[in-house]
Amino acid sequence: MRSRIVGGIVVVLAVSALWSVRTARTAVHPQAAAPGAATSVPDLTGVWMERKFQPKMYLDGAPPLQPWAEAKFKAVDLTTDDPNLDCLPEGVPRMMFIPLPMEIIQLPGRVIMIQEAWNQLRRIYTDGRQHPKDPDPTFTGHSTGKYEGDTLVVDTIGLSVKTWLDHVGLPHSDALHVVEHIRRLDHNTLQDDFTIDDPKTFTKTWTARQIYDLKPEWEIEEFVCENNKYSTKKK
Repeated sequence: MRSRIVGGIVVVLAVSALWSVRTARTAVHPQAAAPGAATSVPDLTGVWMERKFQPKMYLDGAPPLQPWAEAKFKAVDLTTDDPNLDCLPEGVPRMMFIPLPMEIIQLPGRVIMIQEAWNQLRRIYTDGRQHPKDPDPTFTGHSTGKYEGDTLVVDTIGLSVKTWLDHVGLPHSDALHVVEHIRRLDHNTLQDDFTIDDPKTFTKTWTARQIYDLKPEWEIEEFVCENNKYSTKKK
């Protein structure tokens, strides 16, 4: 199989360029994110940046794909097939593996995640509601959450099959079910543990992890994908 790393360079050119700008920028508006006073839920608020960009979500050898999914995965051309080349959102869980910051805002009954990349907005309902019986697939899906001690447990279904799971073309079906355990390891560190369940696509359930660092002086900036100059598709 051809090298996926070379193709991946094209996919991440846009975010890599913005990352260079981000690291050189001096922020001017502090963003308070210190854990608050005694509360019934953990404080996850703040602007967070992934510690290490990992294009592949599945890191333990070859992903456990069903035959149809393996064939589709092997046929991917990263320079032309990435949905992001058409300015489509990354969706869940890929949006949690982008080298651009995200902001977490906790409100009564819901948690809001704002991704700088493509200005994606994710709503996680913590008011006790259930998933709809027949969800209309969307890029971010339908997410419910509950607090278990110091951890926010997020359950997401109803995800559009237009998205990839990661930056190297890992596919999924309409049966994709993502569970996350998000917790603050310390004041400056956030950990998100993912469980991926999609029996139509994978031969087993598998897990992944992402670590984020707190950026208290950063703010989310506008990111617009307009006439994506990185696309190599013929229009």
